[in-house]
Amino acid sequence: MTRPPATKPAARRQQAERLGRMAEAKAAMLLRLKGYRICAQRWKSPAGEIDLIARRGSAVAFVEVKARSHADEALASLGAHQRRRIVQAARHWLAANPDAAQCDCRFDIVLVTPYQWPQHIANAFAADDQ
Repeated sequence: MTRPPATKPAARRQQAERLGRMAEAKAAMLLRLKGYRICAQRWKSPAGEIDLIARRGSAVAFVEVKARSHADEALASLGAHQRRRIVQAARHWLAANPDAAQCDCRFDIVLVTPYQWPQHIANAFAADDQ
């Protein structure tokens, strides 16, 4: 009995990278339609990466984008460690952008699932929870 050829790890990473970029593009489009201005995409800091940083009025949203086959899987995939990393990265961004420090900051999630409109969860978690 022969096994199907295994997918190479590099090919899987490339596929995951493409999926992530597509999900982030869909999330950015949704946020723009809701009146947000995208300040940064894939913003990197020593603490980690923030998928999207969006602003609407006096609110700045640090957005984590999760793409899974089901919304509940996507929501469950954001663990405590990842939330802490996002909060730390947001602090780095705020230090680099002092004009935004006076804004109302929050942490949002956009869930991207196949064949459905992305789901935006505003204020999904608080920095104090970390």
